[in-house]
Order: sequence, then structure tokens, then C-alpha cells
Amino acid sequence: MSSTEKSPDFVREIIAAEIASGQWDGRVVTRFPPEPNGYLHIGHAKAICLDFGVAAEFGGRCHLRFDDTNPTKEQVEYVESIKEDIRWLGFDWGEHLYYASDYFEQLYQWAVELIQKGLAYVDDLSADEIREYRGTLTEPGRESPYRNRSVEENLDLFARMRAGEFPDGSRVLRAKIDMASPNLNLRDPVMYRIRHATHHRTGDAWCIYPMYDWAHGQSDSIEGITHSLCTMEYEDHRPLYDWFLDALGIHHPRQIEFARLNLSHTVMSKRKLLQLVNEGIVTGWDDPRMPTLSGLRRRGYTPASIREFCDRIGVGKTQNLIAVELLEHCVREDLNKRAPRVMAVLHPLHVIIENYPEDQVEELDAVNNPEDASMGTRKVPFTRELWIEQDDWREHPPTKYFRLSPGAEVRLRYGYIIKCVGVVKNERGEIVQVRCTYDPATRGGATDRKVKGTIHWVSARYALPAEVRLYDHLFLTPKPDEDENWQAQVNPNSLERLTNCYVEPALANAAPLAHFQFERTGYFNVDPDSAAGRLVFNRTVSLRDTWSKIEKKEARSGG
Repeated sequence: MSSTEKSPDFVREIIAAEIASGQWDGRVVTRFPPEPNGYLHIGHAKAICLDFGVAAEFGGRCHLRFDDTNPTKEQVEYVESIKEDIRWLGFDWGEHLYYASDYFEQLYQWAVELIQKGLAYVDDLSADEIREYRGTLTEPGRESPYRNRSVEENLDLFARMRAGEFPDGSRVLRAKIDMASPNLNLRDPVMYRIRHATHHRTGDAWCIYPMYDWAHGQSDSIEGITHSLCTMEYEDHRPLYDWFLDALGIHHPRQIEFARLNLSHTVMSKRKLLQLVNEGIVTGWDDPRMPTLSGLRRRGYTPASIREFCDRIGVGKTQNLIAVELLEHCVREDLNKRAPRVMAVLHPLHVIIENYPEDQVEELDAVNNPEDASMGTRKVPFTRELWIEQDDWREHPPTKYFRLSPGAEVRLRYGYIIKCVGVVKNERGEIVQVRCTYDPATRGGATDRKVKGTIHWVSARYALPAEVRLYDHLFLTPKPDEDENWQAQVNPNSLERLTNCYVEPALANAAPLAHFQFERTGYFNVDPDSAAGRLVFNRTVSLRDTWSKIEKKEARSGG
């Protein structure tokens, strides 16, 4: 599929057909229901774009609901980061912010109702015993010896569980469904567990907490959700959600499952991402190598590029691996349109123009963005001493090398044609300075005289020192999850710090996260670590578009 084509979306087709037939009275109410136990990642972006996008397209609304049912893993920090990420991505829930913890009392009362109907019971089996009794995919489970307690005994024990009479792990409440069901989720699933832990919103008001599978569907029902959009791993849970809703006789949303996003050269498991943070493999959740939205934001990815990426990969039911090069392609396309061009030298080599006046300073006109004339031009100071890239010089140039070498001429971007007339070496024989002359008649291309090479530069007198961080894939292989020892796949060269770089003086007051194209080098942004006198830049993506090469190769092979 071409990068300009949009992928098919069966979810929107289903919803459109339902609305056309008069279902839901024409309403579309979706929700994005994160658990506040970590930071959002690029996989969540796909769900966010779908949940909020569908609601907007059909004139409905999308709720943000935190499924905060596990107090031992949830934090206010995660709640606030999730809100920030969703807003940054370009979506807003308005007044529709909810928490599963808002419904704890209602969920408890519904659990009591199931006990009264003989559809739930208190079980004294340990977690290990419950797992053992559950059976396997090929063998049915066994009924707990506590399964047939009387309604009165179950009501009494459940009330005492809530009152805090029993220690953690001593009892659970289970639904009474079918221990021989081929669907393991229907083999008397646990609804409540005892957990004497302080909740980030309800404090110590509760010592029993609902399991996700019990709270999730009922929360959707309470909020009047019409379409519960979930990833495919919840398909086997749908019969359980249906059973709970039907047993209670309450509003029943339509659940539709879609394939989750699998991105090459990364991991998406919150557990593994937390492990990367806790083990110091990365510097935090917002490390620019992380697939988290905060990490992508810090690296310089734009909301528009992520939304475009999610649009292009589409929504289907088949699991597949998306090449990270497509994500890079999307941000490269977006930044090409919006990022101002500047000159920066990452590996500096000193150049002296011998016939240029020592005290003279010229201001040359430089184009800010050739893709957008409205961005205008800027002034770049030009002086006798410059910094150029080491790669733009060769003492012994290979064939078809058109940059600077002994006796060769090149054009300085926006400036003059210069010619190498000599070099200075240190005691180790390394070239530390290139001596040149310039042609005053060639300023800004004012002459017909042509040279094949053009290189960028910065004034040694006015350039600002900077640190530049070059990022590569965090993992060496496209599918690190396939290795049981997945940490061994971490790329030891995923970050290279260059501390002796120089950038144009125009960047002195660049705001944190501002985007730029370093000409001939790549797209970069200002890291929040920057401070007065200490500029720090992150490379978002190189100029080289490997995704376009992948597409051309697939087109040639008929893929």
C-alpha cells in the first residue's frame, strides 16, 4: 500500500451501518480506559486516535476513564501524565472524565446482587489453588469445595471481607459460571480480592478491590457507552463481559476488537517498559528512546505525525509488525513542512579563510524553509574563521568526492566559493585546521561559476556550543519480544552524545522542544535539559528516508 493511501477501517464500517439502521438512537459514545499504572506508549496512541476519532466523526463523545482498580501499581503521576499525553496528541474529553473508583459502591452492590441470585460465592482457596483447580485448555476445571456455600453465608463473608476482617489473599469473591467451559475466562473468575492498600483516590475506604474484568464492562454500562473498542486480547473476555451484563440486566455496550499495534525494534509491554526504567537501561519514562508518548515528544515527534501514522496503519483484526521506518517517515514528512532550517556542525573542523579580512563580519541571507516561503529568511554571520564538518574534508579524496580536499573548491551554503590551499597538522599528524581562500565575487551564488559541492558551516566567532544526542533503535532486532532474554537485545549504541558541537547564534533563545532541520544532517529538537549557555539537541530522525526505499523494494517485488 502506498504511503499516501489510507488503510481500511472495519470498525467505522460497523458503526456506520449500525447508525444507519437506527441502533443506539443514533448515538455514538466511546471511551479510552487506561489503567494508571504506567505512561502511555505509541500503541495507546492507536487506540486514542480510534476512540476519540470515531466519536468525533459520528457526532458523539469520548470519555476518558481511568480503570483504577489496583492500588498497589497505580499512581497520581501516571494519571497526570496520561491526561497530558492525550491533550498533546490533540484530543480532549471535555467534562467526561471518570474513574472506575467512582463506581466502587455500585460495583459492590451489583456483586451482592449476584450473590443473592446464586451467581457468585466467596472462595477460601489460595491463588495457587484457584489456578490449579482452573484446569487447562484441554482439561476442564474442578469446582471449589466452597462453591456451594449458601447465599446467606456468602453475603456474610463478603460483608466481612469489606469490613477488613480477613488478611490479604485469604478469600476472594468468584462468579459462579461454568468450570467446564472451553473458555477459561468463564471458569468461575475472581471478581474481588482482599488488598489492604491505600488507593490514590479513595484512600483507605476500601480493602477489597474489583478485578479488571468485573469493573470494566460494568463501568462502560454505567457511562452509557455504545461502542467498547478493545484490542484483540480481550476477544476471549467478551463472553465474560456479556455474562456479567446480562446477569445484571443492565445497559449492554457493543464490544469490537481490533489488532493492537506491534512496532519493530521496541517492546510495548508496560511491565517491560517499567523494567527498562527501573534497571536504568533508559533514563526514565520520557527517555527519547522509549516508545512512550512522553519519550516521543521529548525526541521531537509531533502530534500530527503520530496521528498520521495511526491513520496510515489503519484498523484491522490481523496482528502484524509495523516497521518503525513508517513512523519515522511520518515525522520526517511533517517536519519537512514545519521545521526551520539552520546550520549546525556536529564534528567540527577549523577552517581559516586566509584572504578574508580578520575583523570583517558579513550577514548572509539564509532561507528558513524552502517548503514554506512564509517562514522568510534569517541573517547568518560570516567571518574569517569557520567550523565545517570533518566529513566534508578529505586529504586523500576517493573518486567522485566533491567536497573539500587539497586544491579543490566548494561552495559554502548561502556564502562564497572557497578553495583549500593548505592544512595544519598536530604532533600526531592529524589535521586540525584547513587553510582556504575565497572568491569575493561568488557571494550567495552571484556568479555563473559552478562547483559540484556545497557544504554547511558556522562562524567560529559567533557559533554557540551545543551538545547533540544521536538516537538509534533501542533494540537490535525487529522482534525483541521473541527472545526470552529480551534485555540482551538492547542496543548498546542506542545513544551517542556529541559534546563538542556548534550551532548558529540564532538558536540562542530556542524554546524547549522547538523543532529544526540541521541542514544536510537531520531533524532535531531542543531538549528540556537545555539551559542558558548550554544548548542540548535531540536528533528526532535523519534526513534519509528508509521507508521510501522499503516501499519501492516491495513494489518491485510485488509485495
